[in-house]
Amino acid sequence: MIKFMQMLVKVTAWPVQFLCFRTKIFYENGKKENRKIKGAAIVASNHNSVWDFGAMLFVFPKRVLRYLMAEILFERNRLLGWFLRSMGGVKIDRNHFDFSFVVKCEEILEKGGVIGVFPEGRLPEKAEEKPLPFKPSMAYIALKSGAPIVPVYVSGSYFKRKRNYVVVGEKINVEDIVDETLSERENIEKISAVVRAKIVELGDEIRRNEKAKN
Repeated sequence: MIKFMQMLVKVTAWPVQFLCFRTKIFYENGKKENRKIKGAAIVASNHNSVWDFGAMLFVFPKRVLRYLMAEILFERNRLLGWFLRSMGGVKIDRNHFDFSFVVKCEEILEKGGVIGVFPEGRLPEKAEEKPLPFKPSMAYIALKSGAPIVPVYVSGSYFKRKRNYVVVGEKINVEDIVDETLSERENIEKISAVVRAKIVELGDEIRRNEKAKN
């Protein structure tokens, strides 16, 4: 059902995203292997707009992305809640400190699936530094599952003349980051810091290229 729904949305919404998002995708170092996700992985990107989820579906069109989503989205109205569940959304109930989503993510990854997450946890305000500090969920899931993290930068320009730019980075293997002399909490903070720094780096690269063209 989830795979069918995502494919249906990708096919029917392709003309809309092509005209309104105008997403241009770049790959770190231009490596072709970055264009496909093989096996289990966690896609982590910055968060600028409610449309980021829609845009990300077309960045990896051949994979089913199971995104972590706040409970408020499921509770907004029944139709939206049904749609998000049909699209494979994994609900995070922040009000009741329910961590069952971690178990759900581990199950998905064990089966070779792909988890999508916006580690900032919310949209930033205009005056806030972007990206916001990362919540620990992404790093914790990666640490427990051993799944690699695919860092992605999204410019978040939708329904504008300026195109939406996406940069897909090389996957980050958690085992290369973990320090056995550190506690679990310290390793989670370290993983979060490494992924956040990489996403910032990918965004800086896009801005440098834009300045070079002007």
